[in-house]
Amino acid sequence: MRKEVTFYQIDGKPMLAPDAEPEFSFTDLDSSDSGRDESGVMHRIVVREKVGTWGFTYSRLTDAQYAYLVGLFAGKAQFSFTHPRVGSSTETEVSTCYCSNYSVAWRSARDGIWHNLKFNIIEC
Repeated sequence: MRKEVTFYQIDGKPMLAPDAEPEFSFTDLDSSDSGRDESGVMHRIVVREKVGTWGFTYSRLTDAQYAYLVGLFAGKAQFSFTHPRVGSSTETEVSTCYCSNYSVAWRSARDGIWHNLKFNIIEC
């Protein structure tokens, strides 16, 4: 049985504990005017730094667990995402985010288990 975790929440509702801690990364966002010139030199116009991305993985989920997780962000263009504050093991913070790169490998007809649900939560 997967436990709910309060340090990861979507719109105030706890997420289910993932298999391992989510992969977390930062990305800088470049302007559409960024790019390489004809001599191959890269010219960057950074419009925003350190946009957070959290990658979640669940290897096995029941129908109810799958429905709960997917239901947390289904039909939402964006949502409030509570997550641990970078550099703190006890504090959380809330960011406005969206869900991207959602995938599930398959659902076993034999045991009714969903396998390999993966998704990214990305800061807006």
